[in-house]
Amino acid sequence: MGSTWRGRSWGRWIAGLVLFLGIGAAGFWVRWVDAQIKICAVEDQAAPADAIVVFGAAQYDGRPSLAFRARLDHALALYRRGLAPLLITLGGEGGDADQFSEGEVGKSYLMGTGVDEDEIIAETHSRNTEDSVRRLAVIARANHLHRLIVVSDATHLFRLRALCAAHGLNVLTSPRPRVPVEGYSGELARTVHEIASYTLWRLHLH
Repeated sequence: MGSTWRGRSWGRWIAGLVLFLGIGAAGFWVRWVDAQIKICAVEDQAAPADAIVVFGAAQYDGRPSLAFRARLDHALALYRRGLAPLLITLGGEGGDADQFSEGEVGKSYLMGTGVDEDEIIAETHSRNTEDSVRRLAVIARANHLHRLIVVSDATHLFRLRALCAAHGLNVLTSPRPRVPVEGYSGELARTVHEIASYTLWRLHLH
């Protein structure tokens, strides 16, 4: 009876220790990823490259959302600085009833600012960030693009760097400016999303 009780006590103690260590490791991981996201968010690496890549965001009836427009305007500013001769817009349709893809909306917006159509490549089929990076790698190989400037939300860039590196892409990241409607809660939500998405990707679960 006594040995059985001691065995159960040891089992509970070991289970508690494993749980404690697991929670501690998870907490350390979350803090580390959060720190990497914040470091990338404030680092603008923009420098001469072969193309400037704009990752898609929400669009409404063919018009870019404020966040998407901020990405496009930032890419346009880099383009006008002469940092690259080519712009690439990424992103498929938002849903079954959506008639516009993020890639084509981005291209139309840039053309409306005076950029020549021949200087824009629109990718219009990707469904998420990882799919966009895979398709970007195909575009880069087909067009012999060796160095890319990647434009997206500041909190998005750490995961993008990792995904692009995994697909053999040499990228420089450049965060878009903040838009007026953003606040702390929105940034926190994006950060939590990025921590979860990056973790799932590293675990090969996403």
